[in-house]
Amino acid sequence: MKKTTILIIFVIILILIGVFISLNNFVFTGRIIENQDFHSSTIAICNETNYCEDYEIECKGEKIIRTTATGYSIQHDENWEDPRGEQKNNLCK
Repeated sequence: MKKTTILIIFVIILILIGVFISLNNFVFTGRIIENQDFHSSTIAICNETNYCEDYEIECKGEKIIRTTATGYSIQHDENWEDPRGEQKNNLCK
């Protein structure tokens, strides 16, 4: 009798799980890439003395939502010029 009761409860639970998954269009993977408007990249931001620190820039569309220092930096020579031109000003494009 106990084995039959346990088996019935187990089958009912499996049926309920199946109904829940089918009614809610449940997806186990892939939800993280649904929002293609979000992207991130790293960029070195330099000051007037050519000391540059690397940052991770997180964007939603063309708006910066978070910047995080990576901990990497470099000190360039006084006469060093940034070869990126205007690219360094367009962080989320």
